[in-house]
Amino acid sequence: MPKDFLDLPASPERLRALADAGVLTPAALERALHLSMATPSRPEWRRFLSTTLMALGTLLVLAGVIYFFAYNWADMHRFAKLGLIAVGIAGTAVGAWRLGEGLAGQLSLLASSVLVGALLAVYGQAYQTGADPYELFAGWALLILPWVALSRFAPLWLFLLVLVDTAAVLFWKQVLGGELDDSGWLAVGLGLLNGFAWATYEHFANTGVAWLQGRWVARSMAVMTVSPLLCASVACILVPFEMGAGGAVALLLTLGSLAADYALHRHLDGELFLLSLGALCIMTVVTTGAGRVLLLDANLEAFGLFLLPLIVVGQVALAVSWLRGEARATGATEES
Repeated sequence: MPKDFLDLPASPERLRALADAGVLTPAALERALHLSMATPSRPEWRRFLSTTLMALGTLLVLAGVIYFFAYNWADMHRFAKLGLIAVGIAGTAVGAWRLGEGLAGQLSLLASSVLVGALLAVYGQAYQTGADPYELFAGWALLILPWVALSRFAPLWLFLLVLVDTAAVLFWKQVLGGELDDSGWLAVGLGLLNGFAWATYEHFANTGVAWLQGRWVARSMAVMTVSPLLCASVACILVPFEMGAGGAVALLLTLGSLAADYALHRHLDGELFLLSLGALCIMTVVTTGAGRVLLLDANLEAFGLFLLPLIVVGQVALAVSWLRGEARATGATEES
């Protein structure tokens, strides 16, 4: 259901809209603009820096662990390799348990989940199991699933989704042969999988689940949903016979995702990000189609190379005008 206007952030655009409607007096508008654009307080800056540095430090430590084993691989016994990673997993898991549901505990659990993959990779290299890479990522995702389910940490769910996508792509390439005529169906499968995850996230976020209120994870899922479908759609336009029915279905799903973007923008959050993503997809499809007609079908290379930039400029102008109109109609901000 649509959000109440009073529940939306007090952005300068919305405050000016209230002033234009006569709700705020000029003095009240000036005061409201001052409050809405006030700089963060010292505790807020401290909290932001603490969170950012903690997340960055976790990522750097994990990168250091990977590079440590890569650099010292030949000089370490396989028991030492496996033992060190196992100790790391145990330590971060205990740390996550002791630290609880705060950010430090969640980042510790994320570190444990990443180290599980390192343990599987080292085990596979040390004992030459002969397993395909897709089995590594599938097993990795399966082993950390209980932690992910208990974490209530949206980035860890996103990490799990990346692992599943990677396993699916590698399975298609290594087991199914990675043929071009099957890539459309791969894109359809990834789009449906990521779209289901995105829709589930948006549903529970809209019901008020506190740990799902961050928008960057949902936006990442939206990009992960549209990207494979858009790639298959472009390939379907350029080489339709090689892509087969899968490319056509991907093109239809791309158009369906654009409708979902617009519906979500209008009825849930008023997000310009989703509209910008949809506009980018439309521009890509239209430009690809125009390029095929001009350069391949009509064989008008000189005229086509002159006309295509004009088509792109025109699309950008229309998209900007439309986005501004939607921003005024919904009160969406540039950060939305």
